[in-house]
Amino acid sequence: MREGFETRVYHYFEIIVVQVLTLLMAVVVTAALLHLIANILHDIFYTSFDPTNPAIFQSVFGAIFTVVIALEFKRSILVTSERAEGLVRVRVVILIGMLAIVRKLIILDLGKGQSETLFALSAAFLSLGAVYWLVRDQDRRDQAEQVE
Repeated sequence: MREGFETRVYHYFEIIVVQVLTLLMAVVVTAALLHLIANILHDIFYTSFDPTNPAIFQSVFGAIFTVVIALEFKRSILVTSERAEGLVRVRVVILIGMLAIVRKLIILDLGKGQSETLFALSAAFLSLGAVYWLVRDQDRRDQAEQVE
């Protein structure tokens, strides 16, 4: 009886935490989006905005990817709350990491001789890709076992 009560209390605690995190992430994503819109509009109307300039392109798409990463992180929190186990799927975490690396690759200035950074990011991306493949393969096997 006691264990059931503690489990229920902890379950409600998890629900409250997920709701607070979701609210906070929504606030952060909204603020980031508004800031991004304001910066782009300011650049278009008040500066010599040239989207073909690689530095401007990198800056704008780096900011866009930041918002996308935050959205994906918020989505992973919501998916976690809907799952019975309450565990974050490893695939989602890996994908968020891959998005972060792609963002870094976009904003990386290759003209400044950052070959070590490029190599490190490439190795990290390949490693995450391999782990993603392994996890996906394991998920498929688990699903096949559940069907049988």
